[in-house]
Amino acid sequence: METTQVVDVFRDGIGVVIRLAGPMLLLSMAVGVLTAIIQAVTQIHEQTISFILKLVVVGLFLVIGGDWMLGNLQEYARELLELIRA
Repeated sequence: METTQVVDVFRDGIGVVIRLAGPMLLLSMAVGVLTAIIQAVTQIHEQTISFILKLVVVGLFLVIGGDWMLGNLQEYARELLELIRA
């Protein structure tokens, strides 16, 4: 395997990680910011509220987008196996 192929595999792997983790991280960040704004307005400073809401949002995203995430991961694994076989 040449150096350029190794770099391509690592670059594709990082792209897959960003595609899979990015939406969950952005959603949990948005929920955290909205929760913090609401807590600041209402002066309720309970840390578990933010944690529970983030947990629910990430769980819902996994239920709804899990098929898409698994498809992306399987496609990347197939590409890696093709490179191994070649």
